[in-house]
Amino acid sequence: MDDDEATTAWQRWHEQRTATVSAPYGPLALTGTHWISSRVPEDLEGRIPAVPGLWSATADGVVVSAEPQDGLRLDGEPLAGEVRLGADAGPPAGSRLAAGGVRLVVIRREGEWAVRTYDPGSAARRSFRGIEATPYDPAFALPGRFRPYGEGRTVQVENADGRTRGLGLGGELLFEHGGARHALQVAVDGDDGSLWAVFADATSGGSSYRFRFLRPGVPDPDGGVTVDLNRALLPPCAFADHFICPFPPPGNTLPFAAAAGERRLKGALAAGN
Repeated sequence: MDDDEATTAWQRWHEQRTATVSAPYGPLALTGTHWISSRVPEDLEGRIPAVPGLWSATADGVVVSAEPQDGLRLDGEPLAGEVRLGADAGPPAGSRLAAGGVRLVVIRREGEWAVRTYDPGSAARRSFRGIEATPYDPAFALPGRFRPYGEGRTVQVENADGRTRGLGLGGELLFEHGGARHALQVAVDGDDGSLWAVFADATSGGSSYRFRFLRPGVPDPDGGVTVDLNRALLPPCAFADHFICPFPPPGNTLPFAAAAGERRLKGALAAGN
């Protein structure tokens, strides 16, 4: 497509992103991520602060026990008794479990279970003023090539919650900018083969959030793929502190200023906020 078409497509993308993150059960609505131990401390008796019901974790799911007065609903019906739940596969708005207007979403990370609470009345959603993004610049839509590793690799990286977790990587995304060659390590989605990178650049922590995501799509059969930094994304943890986003792996800090795409939340005093 020509530059005018690309600009129009980018504007639609930006508008859709703003609508998605500000939706009633979008990232701004996340108010808590509560890890569930397989051995519940006796003083809590299976309770999670501010979450109704009794909760415990097993090897294959989360067990929730509720009384009518807890006000939990499962698939739209009052929950009274015990139910075992696996990880939610769909968006938070479609979660099976709810307490009034709050959606309860079960997740699993590296064998550990947690429940997330999404509240449309969250303070972050009420104060949201938009996403600061740089208008489309064709100079940041770069031809690239995906070079897969012979086998998948896992590197340990710090996450936004302060813990270190494994990040699976499937190859490198190679491209040129400013007359120099660059590479980003990328993960590969096992379902459709799309690529995903966590990266920083010379603007990170200054005029942009401390790191961003990039989803270039699916490479063609020869590995060709467009590295469109105009579509750099703020990670979920830019919208709510309770996400556990991975930081960039070693080598994924670009030496130039990627002044493109989503930069930070409007009104943020510092890129890390």
